[in-house]
Amino acid sequence: MPGMMAPVFLRALTTGTPPHQVPQTQVQAAARSLFPRMAARPGLLDVFTNAQIQTRSLARPLDWYLQPRSFQERNAAFVQEARALSVRLAGQALTEAGLAPTDIDAVVFVNTSGISAPSLDAHLIEALGLSRHTVRLPVWGLGCAGGAAGLARAADLVRAGHRRVLLVAAELCSLTLLHGDESKSNFVGTALFSDGAAAAVLTAADVPGPAPLAEICGAYSTLIEDSEDIMGWDVVDEGLKVRFSRDIPTLVRGMMRDNVQEALAAHGWTRDEVGTFVVHPGGVKVLTAFEEALDLTPGTLDDSRTVLRDHGNMSGATVLFVLAETLKRRPSGSALLTAMGPGFSAEHVLLRFSET
Repeated sequence: MPGMMAPVFLRALTTGTPPHQVPQTQVQAAARSLFPRMAARPGLLDVFTNAQIQTRSLARPLDWYLQPRSFQERNAAFVQEARALSVRLAGQALTEAGLAPTDIDAVVFVNTSGISAPSLDAHLIEALGLSRHTVRLPVWGLGCAGGAAGLARAADLVRAGHRRVLLVAAELCSLTLLHGDESKSNFVGTALFSDGAAAAVLTAADVPGPAPLAEICGAYSTLIEDSEDIMGWDVVDEGLKVRFSRDIPTLVRGMMRDNVQEALAAHGWTRDEVGTFVVHPGGVKVLTAFEEALDLTPGTLDDSRTVLRDHGNMSGATVLFVLAETLKRRPSGSALLTAMGPGFSAEHVLLRFSET
């Protein structure tokens, strides 16, 4: 029932990227040589400029992507870099939360851009020295919605009695590039996708530690009917081939107003109570569609645009970057964190920031 859930606090949030930062102009030049047929089509290279991305971080140097790479080689790079990023950021998050590794009761690990079995949370437990009895919840396949869903599931685990939960979202989307695939979806993905990771610590209210960054007040998930073709991966011999099959901005305009109202009403909130929106920047047009659907005032989604400009689209990790950007402003009051991803689905998380 609304207002009856036990409070869950966000105690720490860290973000990071691989070391290879590349200007968008250099990626555009690389795409011209990788995809000559697509680059020759009138106006298609403009997607790199229209994306409003200035820089992106990659798991490997840009020249590495100019040579054909097998799925095995690219996935091995994913596992190596995702492990390194996750261990570094999770360790930082534990320090910020004032916790020892052995304090953690459960780990939620979110990713969609690579494959690992055992899942990467097992490596995290070994590398950080977490208890071998730590509950593991790997979450795969939610794509851009993964960070929001991971935050919600981590809060669920806290409420279920796992009083200290570590959340990690690690996505290396650049490694899904298919060399020589001159489909429009692969070309657009090259213009948007990048690499990054985030780690967070969520705790029960009575766990001692630093002042909470926010309270996780609830969540709401929606799977849209007959929408599997909108976004996802097609598994082909060469690897994971990105799928963009419908006009996502049009979908956002058509359903997001009602969906947000439903999400808020499910927890006894109203639209007027929400002063901050933390939205996954799937692209400039998606952000504009969200603003139009909810009649948001100019500047409301500036944090999302800042992350898109500086980092590109890092799939599920991106919305946690936006949350970190928002927290820099020391916000107060109620907020809604939103992301959409394969399914096609919408994930909302209701937040309340501490009064400053």
